[in-house]
This record gives sequence, structure tokens and C-alpha cells, in this order.
Amino acid sequence: MQSKKAEKIDLNVEYPCPCRRRGTLIPITLTEAFGCDRCQQIFVVEDNGRALEQLSTTYPYKRTWHWNGSHWQVVNSRLRESYMPVALGIIFVLVIIWLPLALRLASGSNIIAWALVAVLLAVLPALMVWLTYRR
Repeated sequence: MQSKKAEKIDLNVEYPCPCRRRGTLIPITLTEAFGCDRCQQIFVVEDNGRALEQLSTTYPYKRTWHWNGSHWQVVNSRLRESYMPVALGIIFVLVIIWLPLALRLASGSNIIAWALVAVLLAVLPALMVWLTYRR
């Protein structure tokens, strides 16, 4: 049985790619980094050789993994954890407070427009949370 504890990453060993694309991480000569032969991503060894961090400009937060001996485990990002309360707070304000206030102030013909705007504004934070947690 493999341990669940993070093991030190050996710079001379090939590992599977943590991006789930069935690639292989190959050590980059003279660096503390790996390159994937499939997805062409570059990964740097951090945290005294116990964490692998993806170097990418496409993500708003760092993606980091620990090797447990058999597979990569994602290290949770603090930025990712802060999205949920913010999104739920925005949805709460829009649905509970703003929607009834807007419906009360709107005239008969504008009720549908105000309701549509409120639903659209409530869907945007939900979309933000979905995009954050999809990987």
C-alpha cells in the first residue's frame, strides 16, 4: 500500500503528467524543472523538492501537486477557496435583496426586463464558481 504522504520528487526520474493527458514528465537538463512530452507544459519543483508547480499564464492561480508514490495529488489553492463565499454573497444580495426591490419599483411592463437582468446577474457568479472548480 502506497503512503498518502508527499514524497520528495527525484529530478532524475520520469513521472506521469499531472494534467491528465497521459503524458510523461521528462527532466529538463540543468534545471529543477520537468517538461511534459504530451501537453508541452513546464513544471517547476518547489517546497524543498516536495511539490510540483505548473508554470502557466493561462490560470489565475498557481496549480500545484504533491507526489505520493503512485500518483499526483492536487494541493488546494487559497485563492480557489475564496471564490465560493464571494460568489454566494453576490447571489444572495442579488436574489434576496435586489430582485424584490427592483420588482417593487418597476412598472407593469418592465417587470420581465428587471427579472431577466436579475437572473443574468445571478448566473454570472455561478458561472465564475463553475469555471473555478471545473479542474
